[in-house]
Amino acid sequence: MASPTAASEPKIPHQETSTAIDIEHVPVTDDPRQWSLARKTTTLCIVSLATMVSTLASNIQNPSNSLIEEALHATSNQISWTLAAFQIVQGNLPLLWSAASEIKGRKPVYLVSSALFVVGSALLAFSKTIEVMIIMRTLQAAGSSAAISISAATLADIYDTHERGTRMGIFFAAPLLGPALGPLLGGSLSQAFNWRASFYFLLICGVVTFLSFLILFKDTFRHERSLMYRSALQRLAASKEPVQCSNESISTTQDSSIPVKDIEKQPQPRYAPDATPVLISTPGLENLRLSIQDINPFPPYIRILSRKNNVFILIANGLVFGFSYCLSYTCARTLANKYGYNAFDTGFVLLCLGIGSIAGSVIGGRWSDRVLASKKAANGGKWSAEMRLESSKLAMLWLPPSVVGYAWVCEKHVNVAVICIMLVLIGFYLHLSIIVIALTSTFRWMYSSTLAYLVDANPGRSSTAVATNSSFRGSLAFLSVMTAVPLQDALGDGGLYTAWAGILVVMELMVMLVLHKGELWRRESEEREREIIRE
Repeated sequence: MASPTAASEPKIPHQETSTAIDIEHVPVTDDPRQWSLARKTTTLCIVSLATMVSTLASNIQNPSNSLIEEALHATSNQISWTLAAFQIVQGNLPLLWSAASEIKGRKPVYLVSSALFVVGSALLAFSKTIEVMIIMRTLQAAGSSAAISISAATLADIYDTHERGTRMGIFFAAPLLGPALGPLLGGSLSQAFNWRASFYFLLICGVVTFLSFLILFKDTFRHERSLMYRSALQRLAASKEPVQCSNESISTTQDSSIPVKDIEKQPQPRYAPDATPVLISTPGLENLRLSIQDINPFPPYIRILSRKNNVFILIANGLVFGFSYCLSYTCARTLANKYGYNAFDTGFVLLCLGIGSIAGSVIGGRWSDRVLASKKAANGGKWSAEMRLESSKLAMLWLPPSVVGYAWVCEKHVNVAVICIMLVLIGFYLHLSIIVIALTSTFRWMYSSTLAYLVDANPGRSSTAVATNSSFRGSLAFLSVMTAVPLQDALGDGGLYTAWAGILVVMELMVMLVLHKGELWRRESEEREREIIRE
């Protein structure tokens, strides 16, 4: 970025040009990027803790479902509601939390959401009826969803691009540890005390998280680096004449016809011929009021869904997540009803799914980057977002057979050690492919690939794409949990998961379709959007 002052006139072409201004490095007061290592590490630890607790809350209940059903005289359908309500709220509320954090900053959102989580966890621990439990799980989900939606943005606030790889690697271990450890912790606590102990544990975690944000966390949000505020400034610039000045301020006279190339970058002001190198000031950001148009999260959501490649990938990710949640829920039922396992033993077996998921996510992300680099090199340095999906092919080959294998070892009540092996394999391949599609063991490999693709395929809208992905995941998890028990009772594990294997094959065909047609679809959508802007 050019300095706002200069001793001599630079060589500027006598025609209008456009270059990109790096919004990430706009000068700000108390720049979070310049904070001390201790301050940054503290922030990293706090948001990682909050994210781990949020994901821990999603499945810590599973090993205790039979105990809850007995204690509260609940039906299997009502137990399903406690899980499904949590998923649909946690999946869809990030759209609102993200918008709120762009208005009030990160810290107020963290504090309000953590307080909601604490209240929900406390009332869950004291629930006397299943109806109260369902409502409080919804409140708990609302509180937990903020950390999931804005923690990555918080780290982007404090770490420069070259630092993020390592720090994000540490951070993403947290949401993986939550689902991995949740069943084991829930089973251990329920077995040692009772089913309420899991929610007392979440209550303690919530209080620690709230106090950490209140006392130790310093807000990382800066208006000057907010794309939402950039949009509002563009609106003001269209109605007011800018004033030239020589201080460090940011331009708002941007050429809206230039497509955004990166989520962190916006068009730079045009230089006028024979002009000195000065920047253009606008009204102070602190006095800027956002309109409904600026903060409304739904138009960007709709724009994401207007692209066919996004829709196919979002459905694929949602199916993977719905399968994962259905698997952990019904596996807990099978172990309790068919194998006579207690809460602790159930949690220990479900830990195998978590181990596979962590391995799939870590390996899937690295494999995805390696395949992308190889494809890019083979293509003369040119690349497209669809190249990343190539890395999911290996996981696609092994995921459906692993699911069919799990289906029939459960159906035939084979030794539980075989179930453990199948859970590790499913977790591995699933997350391996999703980190390529979006980010989930075979299951996590697939998820890792697709999430990365969503980010690559939506420059300038990455946060909205991830929030939309969360919405699809939560909604399809809701449907899968609500239908899991009736289908398991009617078809058995063999029929249920053979059917799921078929659904996952359809999911893989969707990914392959995007791999071959996605670039064409994206170009058509981008051209359509440019025409709308020009009009």
